[in-house]
Amino acid sequence: MSKLAVVMTPDRADDVCSPQTRALLAERFDVSWAGPDLSPEVVAELAAGSDVLLTSWGTPHLDKALWVDGNGPKVVAHAAGSVKKLVDPAILDQGVAVFSAGTRIAWSVGEYCLASMLTLARRLPQFDQALRAGGWKQPQLRGGELAGQKVGILGASSTARALITLLKPFGCDIVVYDPYLTAERAQQLGVRVAELEEALQSRFVSIHVPDVPETRGLVTRKLIEQLPDGAIVVNSSRGPAVDQPALLEHCLDGRLFAALDVYDPEPPKFGPDVLAAPNLLLTPHIAGDTVEGHLALAGYVIEDVLKWLDGGVRGPSFVDPAVWAIAA
Repeated sequence: MSKLAVVMTPDRADDVCSPQTRALLAERFDVSWAGPDLSPEVVAELAAGSDVLLTSWGTPHLDKALWVDGNGPKVVAHAAGSVKKLVDPAILDQGVAVFSAGTRIAWSVGEYCLASMLTLARRLPQFDQALRAGGWKQPQLRGGELAGQKVGILGASSTARALITLLKPFGCDIVVYDPYLTAERAQQLGVRVAELEEALQSRFVSIHVPDVPETRGLVTRKLIEQLPDGAIVVNSSRGPAVDQPALLEHCLDGRLFAALDVYDPEPPKFGPDVLAAPNLLLTPHIAGDTVEGHLALAGYVIEDVLKWLDGGVRGPSFVDPAVWAIAA
């Protein structure tokens, strides 16, 4: 029986391991559970002799020294998102298989983006604010629809693909800017490939790019100035991808609407004008944070780990070494 070490605190394990997953782990592995202490010494002790490491948020960086003798764990299964701060890519060259639940979190993010688009399109925060202030109907306000509208998506990441799936019933004209998206793959997704400028000439814009040098400052002040009046911008990826001051300026003057879940820096420090703006939907980096989503994370990666161990099958949570450089 393979040995698996759960390298996360008990509280985190309760957060990401459902009862069904715990039962599966007990059935298929000889399991060691970490306590609240995740010091380097404890992590090294847990890793020694283990075939699989199950990690999550709060797991410290796994030093490549854990694999220095060539006998380290064969698999790292991350019940969270990005693995770039968790492992050194050097271990991939040693044949270590790495899995990430980022593609499961993507669905939660996709739902957030769809909800944000609909909320802002229907002007719900403005109606809510007016009603709370003692008003009723607002003749000057009328919401719009998402159905049939042009949606520009920046980045064809897993979160973007989740949103694309959710948008299908709305019959939107979806255009995607991503230098790595082929015409063939775009056709499979049911979208059109577009240049950055065209994608930003959309009624709705959703940003799904990784935090890499090429994406920092991607949406410039000039591009923001060219957005159509009344456009709705959703950023659930990384704050540095957007000229945040420029976007806020255009929202404060009423020209644009935005749903921001990420900022530069985090947490942000906004003045009372931004905090009171009804055309801004501000959330604290929680787009991927749902009850159901979190409880599914460990099971999501472990299912793929078992397929890998049993037959070498790469499931959706497998981290492809070939795309490490452009991954989130």
